[in-house]
Amino acid sequence: MSRKYFGTDGVRGKVGEAPITPDFVMRLGYAAGKVLVAAEHESMHGERPVVLIGKDTRVSGYMLESALEAGLTAAGVDVRLTGPMPTPGIAYLTRALRLQAGVVISASHNPYDDNGIKFFSASGSKLPDEIELAIEAALDEPMKTAPSKGLGKVKRLDDAAGRYIEFCKSTFPNDMDLRGMRIVVDCANGAAYHIAPPVLHELGADVIAIANEPDGFNINHACGATHPETLARAVRKHKADLGIALDGDGDRLMMADANGEIADGDRLLYAIARHLKEHGWLKGGVVGTLMTNLGTETALRALGCDFRRASVGDRYVLEMLKEHSWHLGGETSGHILCLDKHTTGDGIVSALQVLEALCRSGRTLADTMRDCPIFPQILINVPVAKGFKLNGQPEISQSVTEVETELGDSGRVVLRASGTEPLIRVMVEGRDEAQVNRCATRIADAVRAVAGA
Repeated sequence: MSRKYFGTDGVRGKVGEAPITPDFVMRLGYAAGKVLVAAEHESMHGERPVVLIGKDTRVSGYMLESALEAGLTAAGVDVRLTGPMPTPGIAYLTRALRLQAGVVISASHNPYDDNGIKFFSASGSKLPDEIELAIEAALDEPMKTAPSKGLGKVKRLDDAAGRYIEFCKSTFPNDMDLRGMRIVVDCANGAAYHIAPPVLHELGADVIAIANEPDGFNINHACGATHPETLARAVRKHKADLGIALDGDGDRLMMADANGEIADGDRLLYAIARHLKEHGWLKGGVVGTLMTNLGTETALRALGCDFRRASVGDRYVLEMLKEHSWHLGGETSGHILCLDKHTTGDGIVSALQVLEALCRSGRTLADTMRDCPIFPQILINVPVAKGFKLNGQPEISQSVTEVETELGDSGRVVLRASGTEPLIRVMVEGRDEAQVNRCATRIADAVRAVAGA
């Protein structure tokens, strides 16, 4: 059964346009509530299911939170509210508090006028496909509000931030601290603005926080993991040892060394894998994606690490990790999964794993990056009409075939549709930067000619 509303990361879109409207989100809350009531009926011993709702700092979060509350409580589900909270924080709290589900109102790294809804199961993992499909099916049914005695209630979880801060700190070794280290942390004016700085400070670091004053409109604006150049400038300005940049919902991570050179998700994945491999703690191999740089794969294999590529999207990385019973994987964009620490990607937790690797080895982040050379890789995002399909486009297929023939065994081409935006992503990678640029432009031009928005 194909999905109508759920993408690779929940339901997402521009606020005020379907499906991110108050009426739809209320119906989504109701449908999710009805599915959860049915799924948890026997295990609840007559008690109502409880769902946790968190959000990032977008101004639309207030409206959508109220709509979700209305739908869930109408279905007979109790609600707990955290206010602004990173996505992985909701995953953790849902599991820790033994609740039936968690919901995050966020569009992650997107601009402020987008928003979205994503769900976590009781185990703190993204909902299985069958549950998402059941929710979509329930959306087609009319709302029938529970009788007054069966309506859900809403309470605020006042200690949510403190609980999550302590969890993050618990993933860093008790016998280590960050004293003597100056760290810039860019909070992207997002959900981690009141979480990441205290975590690092309480572990002993001298913390310089930037983009930590959200106003509802400045989330991800020229800051955070999607604009790491801001972090790089701040690291150099404050003469810091390194910098950490998160995205709007706190599940992506980029870092910068003392010189301001950016370490993306590929290099950070390598840093963690190397540390675990050297200490005999790496379980199995490492999972990347189709976008993972060929240089990272080469460096990992030089360490003796098995490496596999999943489709793009952290849910597919997670699926492959579970399939192989491994625990480390990630994406170039900064989603890193450390399943020995958390059930989902967590920017703060991943940063702490990199910091542990640096502290134990005595290496700097710059040292680690030198050991993981990056091959030239060009990514071009081509806007397309909503619903455009890549399959069956001979002009585009021909351009890809020509480029693959030119690159031979020394490069790769990845052409895919974004799972969250109306874009076709064109990625070309190889050893010669000029050739890579030329080839990527050729394919992007072919896409624009056929499907340009």
